[in-house]
Amino acid sequence: MSFEYLQQIPRPKEMREATPLSKELSEIKKKRDKEIYDVFAGKNGKLVLIIGPCSAHDEDAVAEYISRLAKVQDDVKEKVILVPRIYTNKPRTTGIGYKGMAHQPDLEKEPNIVEGIKAIRRMHLRAIEESHLPAADEMLYPGNYPYLEDLLSYVAIGARSVENQQHRLTASGLDIPVGMKNPTSGDMEVMLNSVQAAQAPHVFSYNGWEVKTAGNPLAHCVLRGAVNQHGQCIPNYHYEDLIRFAEVYGKRTLSNPAIIVDTNHANSDKQYAEQPRIALEIMQSRQHSTVLQRMIKGFMIESYIEGGSQKVSNGVYGKSITDPCLGWKDSEKLIRDLAGMV
Repeated sequence: MSFEYLQQIPRPKEMREATPLSKELSEIKKKRDKEIYDVFAGKNGKLVLIIGPCSAHDEDAVAEYISRLAKVQDDVKEKVILVPRIYTNKPRTTGIGYKGMAHQPDLEKEPNIVEGIKAIRRMHLRAIEESHLPAADEMLYPGNYPYLEDLLSYVAIGARSVENQQHRLTASGLDIPVGMKNPTSGDMEVMLNSVQAAQAPHVFSYNGWEVKTAGNPLAHCVLRGAVNQHGQCIPNYHYEDLIRFAEVYGKRTLSNPAIIVDTNHANSDKQYAEQPRIALEIMQSRQHSTVLQRMIKGFMIESYIEGGSQKVSNGVYGKSITDPCLGWKDSEKLIRDLAGMV
């Protein structure tokens, strides 16, 4: 064994008890969860937008961004539900580079997992306290979910994790929507298998316990485009792609079939400024098909205060240090345009 044990990580229950969500905010989250549930269960026709930075590395900037979202939410609440994207773990293709606030809460210091877990809980708490908008996060590490389970209203399973057994089993025990992305290869069967597994009940080992789950009927698909063997991005958001996939999805007889479209990543060929065009095209596709109107529930959008991205050393406030994001002005316009098309 070559592991060097650095420090004991606090148990999730201890951390939640040390920094609790207030009763008032718990009720706000409960109401919000019901609104989101109704969208995925087909009980209302609102659009869900999971929107925010590629990765949340600066608590102050994230809080300011989400406060802006909250103001827009008041204006579009009859049409759109905004779920702030506060992604605190960053999957890396090569395993090298910034891995998110959960790993490195201070960019000028070495990674510190204990401080990172404290930092991400503090940031999520601050976000809901200041905006009353419970957020989404990516479940890169299933064992970390209990640190945030009382705060999140949506969880994403990434393209590199969607085939992992532990992710699928953990998702089966959540009571909020879990979006399963198609893998980078674009294999739709893999994604559908993941949804099917997450909707089924399971017994398995989790965080030192033998646990039993009932299955998650809100597990669904997220289309993020694909990459072929030549490294070229292949979108899967065009009308013909969506119709073909909706037909395959429907044959699975899964609960609450739903599609969220990721407007960045391989769908945009990593051209972040294309996100508004892509989202508006999909809204037009919904108008031409009752099947798509029923199944497409919303979008994942990478957005921040400043457009584009930067090197960590540049230190521009409110600008992504990972994938480039849509700036605030264009993001606000997109939200309002989408609301006008619902």
